[in-house]
Amino acid sequence: MNEHDSEKMAGMLETMGYESTSNEKEADLIIYNTCLVRKNAELKVYGNLGHLKTLKKKKPDLIIAVCGCMTQKKEIRDLIKEKYSHVDIVFGTHNIHKLPELIANHKQNPGMVIDVWEEAGDIVEDVPVRRKFGFKAFVNVMHGCNNFCTYCIVPYTRGRERSRHPDNILKEIEQLAKQGCKEVTLLGQNVNSYGKTLENKITFAKLLRMVNEIDGIERIRFTTSHPKDLSDELIYTIRDCEKVCEHIHLPFQAGSNNILKKMNRKYTKEQYLELAEKIKKEIPGVAITTDIIVGFPGETEEDFKDTLDVVKKVRFDSAFTFIYSIRKGTPAAKMENQIPDDIKHKRFQKLLDTLYPISLEINKKLKDKEIKVLVEEVSKADDTKLTGRTRTNKVVHFKGDKSLVGNIVTVKITNPKTWTLEGVLVEEN
Repeated sequence: MNEHDSEKMAGMLETMGYESTSNEKEADLIIYNTCLVRKNAELKVYGNLGHLKTLKKKKPDLIIAVCGCMTQKKEIRDLIKEKYSHVDIVFGTHNIHKLPELIANHKQNPGMVIDVWEEAGDIVEDVPVRRKFGFKAFVNVMHGCNNFCTYCIVPYTRGRERSRHPDNILKEIEQLAKQGCKEVTLLGQNVNSYGKTLENKITFAKLLRMVNEIDGIERIRFTTSHPKDLSDELIYTIRDCEKVCEHIHLPFQAGSNNILKKMNRKYTKEQYLELAEKIKKEIPGVAITTDIIVGFPGETEEDFKDTLDVVKKVRFDSAFTFIYSIRKGTPAAKMENQIPDDIKHKRFQKLLDTLYPISLEINKKLKDKEIKVLVEEVSKADDTKLTGRTRTNKVVHFKGDKSLVGNIVTVKITNPKTWTLEGVLVEEN
């Protein structure tokens, strides 16, 4: 979501005449689009802002802006005003479309401009977008979240759920297809809730079927799904629509019903396992990935064993794993029985030791298989190699000419690893 917000800001700035640079010393404008999910990300922002103070002294006309989830918190805005007075513009998640106006205001009246909306207004359409890739694109289908998981800051920084009208979504994707885009990823904090806020309600499954009919689009992805709202209708839609990729990111967060209840996740371990089994039965070759939190307040050894049990039974292709981090302003931050760091780290390592062999076993089954890969870029580690993704969202490295970037090719897998696959080019499609 933040990455797509950055694409929108880049689009507006290019419309204003700005050009991007990888050298901050050349920049006339530097923007930090922030995240508040984890403490480390927050600390990194403060470190980077401190570093820019010297550059600002050497280059007084440099404009420094901070936006995103962090700035939605009043105490953070107050901290920026007090300790980082060299910052020029502060805005939030709800008024990104006002960036050109905020820059103009600062130029007319030098000094810190702070414009943060506490609540989201109507969804603003037709904001210019400077997409990172021409052949694949993020498309928001909704904004905000109504779930209020007790560890999560997102509902407080991005507001309540608001769905985009399907006509606007389809229009955007049709335009992308005309421009040569082959793959779209539909974005929402919980895409399974799509359509509930619209006057004429429509399910996410129905939206997927409409996107599947758009000529030119070859792959459709989406993120993220909440287990409590993933319907049979959606499972059958993924199964039946040839363009929808066989990959579902389905965060389970914890395996213990006790912890799930404290997290306010609104499903049980048993319901999650039943759902995962149904997905695997109905969608041949599906890859299920997940998010897992270790060390949530009150987590006992038995609770943690339940998490490991889910990992062993579902056999995830991969997982984003997190050590629980206190987020001020969330209910979990005030809970008793916060877990000591040493116990968190021991459990975290045990989780990784359980996950990684499963990922490797799954990938080894792909050895000598020929798989369709969307080529995304030249490998950062070796410029004679290309990097792409399978329909199941696995990263593949193989030798090939950079002219293949943006194309779907066939690759024979020769060396499956835990996190990536290596292969040889079979044919260009």
